[in-house]
Amino acid sequence: MPCTDKSLMKPHKSPPSRDTEFSSASLFGITSLSFSLFKASLYPFSTVDVPGHAHYAIAAVILAVGITGTLGNLLVIYAFCRSRGLRTPTNMFIINLAMSDFLMSVTQCPLFFINSLNKRWIFGEKGCELYAFCGALFGIASMITLTVIALDRYFVITRPLASIGVMSKKKALLILLGVWLYSLAWSLPPFFGWSAYVPEGLLTSCSWDYITFTPSVRAYTMLLFCFVFFIPLIAIIYSYMFIFRAIKNTNRAVQKLTSDSSKESQRLFQRMKNEWKMAKIALIVILLYIISWTPYSMVALVFASRYSHLLTPFMNTIPAVIAKASTIHNPIIYAIAHPKYRMAIAKFLPCLQPLLRVSHRDSRSLSYASTRRPTVTSQSSDINGLPRGTRRLSSISDSESVRKFFIYLVTAYQTRKRHSAKERGHDCEANDKPRRF
Repeated sequence: MPCTDKSLMKPHKSPPSRDTEFSSASLFGITSLSFSLFKASLYPFSTVDVPGHAHYAIAAVILAVGITGTLGNLLVIYAFCRSRGLRTPTNMFIINLAMSDFLMSVTQCPLFFINSLNKRWIFGEKGCELYAFCGALFGIASMITLTVIALDRYFVITRPLASIGVMSKKKALLILLGVWLYSLAWSLPPFFGWSAYVPEGLLTSCSWDYITFTPSVRAYTMLLFCFVFFIPLIAIIYSYMFIFRAIKNTNRAVQKLTSDSSKESQRLFQRMKNEWKMAKIALIVILLYIISWTPYSMVALVFASRYSHLLTPFMNTIPAVIAKASTIHNPIIYAIAHPKYRMAIAKFLPCLQPLLRVSHRDSRSLSYASTRRPTVTSQSSDINGLPRGTRRLSSISDSESVRKFFIYLVTAYQTRKRHSAKERGHDCEANDKPRRF
């Protein structure tokens, strides 16, 4: 649980040897008597004493999360930066997500691990504030980045015509700049008196103050959850509802058109299937992230609703551990479900080929594919607005190819429906004509 009094964060003045550390009889320099009085008035837990093995178990979990999150996200960043085929504007959002998760692992897990071994916070007031600030900043950045990924998938799949050529690397960088500025806007207020960064749970980690019952602190907590958790969650749900609706509708058209389509259309259709697969992978990452942060959010809302007596320090710490474990989902999911990512890692780190189940032949094929830019020869006036029969060789990204094929698919399907309607109309007219004997 968070410790709510700012004076508790300052060292006691009596014994000089205790100015900068906690002791068994004091918390942030508060004597046993004053701490008991404080617990009786504001502190919601009767005690923070838990068995030593509980701290050590948490330390072991945090150590595993820290190692996996740090190395896994480094591999994601390395693969997407080194592989030419993965360096697309859309994948810049995935790189940003991996970067925020990597920074979360680096700044949170080592301190949490050390404090759990010591069974107390040992880095002082400033260390607590900086630790909590980094956790808030990188956690918010990850959530908003996931929202951007969901919205990007929404526009690519449900509005292919409007999204052609819209997303460039420059625009992607501007969007990511907005993500980090938005995250900073919600992470900095505790430094200026709106809420505070204080110890929580077993007093081995820190977070923003979600327990003090002052109007300003409660307002910050509620606004934080609205604009950082609930509204992004609604945007994600909305996006994926329409994404899967578009996929369902397009599959019907695909079943009628793929049988007699050209080889070029078959190739582009395969790329469109890859685009849908990427949307599903992103959905899995988003769902796991939301599942990881929901318990922590519920704990904070329980405190804000004055039901803190229902929770124990251990019950408050476990959701914080689960939230920090969200940093490992991204690399694990991409290692399992993203073939290009697996092959890129296998190409640059051959020692991981058996672990990633990538053959040497597959890694060589990726190397060849990454040295050439995909070209698409289009010959359709319905798509490009060119005269029928005019051939155009264009160098475009896979996403643009998918969008063009999606437009071709929808246009061809609508044209076929119109022709069918006309034929039915002619048949009706023929049947209505009086027969001469």
